[in-house]
Amino acid sequence: MRFVDLPQFGAADVMRLADGPAPVAGPGEVLIRVAAAGVNRPDVVQRLGRYPAPAGHSPILGLEVAGHIAALGDGVTGFAIGQAVCALTNGGGYAEQVTVPAGQCLPAPAGLSLIQAAALPETLFTVWGNVFERARLQPGERLLVHGGSSGIGTTAIQLAVAHGAEVYATAGSAEKCRACEQLGARAAINYREQDFVTELKARVPEGLDVILDMVGGDYVARNLELAAVEGRIVNIAFLQGPKVDINLLPVMLKRLTLTGSTLRAQPNAAKASIASALHSKVWPWLESGKIRPVIHATYPLAQVAEAHKLMESSRHVGKIVLTVD
Repeated sequence: MRFVDLPQFGAADVMRLADGPAPVAGPGEVLIRVAAAGVNRPDVVQRLGRYPAPAGHSPILGLEVAGHIAALGDGVTGFAIGQAVCALTNGGGYAEQVTVPAGQCLPAPAGLSLIQAAALPETLFTVWGNVFERARLQPGERLLVHGGSSGIGTTAIQLAVAHGAEVYATAGSAEKCRACEQLGARAAINYREQDFVTELKARVPEGLDVILDMVGGDYVARNLELAAVEGRIVNIAFLQGPKVDINLLPVMLKRLTLTGSTLRAQPNAAKASIASALHSKVWPWLESGKIRPVIHATYPLAQVAEAHKLMESSRHVGKIVLTVD
């Protein structure tokens, strides 16, 4: 099979197409013939050498795919050869074939193309696991999404609105702010031109019940300032760095919860549990058209370097997807 090889860590141009043996589905796994693969920020970080694949996982980049099942490993039930599926992988998605634990595999939502389906798993698993399970967002509560125009952000806004929450976002341009508001955000703050703490305090003096942050750095202290009493702050990345000097007194005074997680390192059983929740709660929203993946651009697998350059530029709104012939 063809796959994207990473012979060394570095800039996007170090990646290249190569030929190698196809994987074989082991017990409890499915083999997927890949039609499309999502591009995610962790792929970029792995390419740079700062996010190694966990032991036993494929070193090939790619954390989400859609395609058709080509083989079933021993003990797999509930799926059929030829079935259209999407899946959260443990690596290996930038390839013509990939093996995935069956619990992380979901039927492709009716009415969506495989390109759209490939844009779902990484963001849906991340948002559901953090915003809805870890932070326990409730209908009527107020959610702040930093990086609202990203793949994670556009997903979080739509899911929260569908859930009945009041959503606010930050983004880096007027165009990106408009995109967030078109997806249902009550207001989106251009952090390059406005102080989002001042703006949000004026709009939501009671504070935000849940804050989803992928920025870190000085956002950590600002999140503490914006959080409501009993607020929950969830970090899923630290683009501005994880080491900060902050005053933790607001945590005590407002009884805040600071939490976070990474997805890739979690056990397969934990990912399967999230998949089950998504299938029962989110798949009906997808199939009814209540929510839709936002796809900014697609690239053939051979143009993976261009896809990564776009991701690093932060010019995109929503997801970037690789297509596989």
